[in-house]
Amino acid sequence: MKYSRLSTGGLSIFYRTAGTPDKPAMLLLHGFPSASHMFRDFMPMLEDKFYLVAPDYPGFGQSDIPSREEFTYTFYNLAEVIGGFISALGLGKFYMYVFDYGAPIGFRIAMKHPDSILGIISQNGNIYAEGLGKKWEARAEYWAHPTPELRESYKSAFAPETMIGQYTFGTEEGSVSPDGYTLDIHYTQRPGYDEIQSDLIFDYQNNVNLYPKFQEYLRIYHPKLLAVWGKNDPSFIPAGAEAFKRDLPDAEIHFVNSGHFALESCCAEIAGLIRQFSA
Repeated sequence: MKYSRLSTGGLSIFYRTAGTPDKPAMLLLHGFPSASHMFRDFMPMLEDKFYLVAPDYPGFGQSDIPSREEFTYTFYNLAEVIGGFISALGLGKFYMYVFDYGAPIGFRIAMKHPDSILGIISQNGNIYAEGLGKKWEARAEYWAHPTPELRESYKSAFAPETMIGQYTFGTEEGSVSPDGYTLDIHYTQRPGYDEIQSDLIFDYQNNVNLYPKFQEYLRIYHPKLLAVWGKNDPSFIPAGAEAFKRDLPDAEIHFVNSGHFALESCCAEIAGLIRQFSA
């Protein structure tokens, strides 16, 4: 594993790599409230087959955290920065692993550069309305009728107990290391983090609005796609994985016995499915 920084759009982006650039590239796009460290166990399992590249988004992990006055925290802007990162790194064609927040970022990039995509692995990376769990009903009400009080209430998403629950819900007891969520909790304590992430929670409505465009991309370009889903995820439920078949009848769909952060407890199983998928 190597750890590096790259400047794009005036921002310093931290990223980790494994494997060598002579192998097919795979871009790993992390979720909330995590960063590229969520791939720490996964990357060594596939470095013999791929050149794996995992960046931290602006405001996440070890990348720059520009102020809200300097940078508007929207998924569009995050995708633009990661698109610049891809160009600066010279990835060319690549597979794309999308998880959680990584899905709306990655699918924006795929729509803009469809010829760059060798294939997509979606691990609880939702782009279908039927994949949204019950909690999204309340968020839709918040988006439609935002108030300062509701914005404040959604900061509970950054509470340590909430984050631990995101990692452990739906997993076998003792199967999730505390390493990942402990580091995530540390990152949430930084000044301004809560307002940055609150901006993104509110902006998530624009991802849902883009779902039809993401689905149209699949129908037009027919990328090779593997959906591997933690079947007990309450945020992005199994119907979101199954829905890929509607637009891509040849999509591979697999469920693992885990929750939202499925790599934490089913890393080897997911890596094995990717080996079969890319064979």
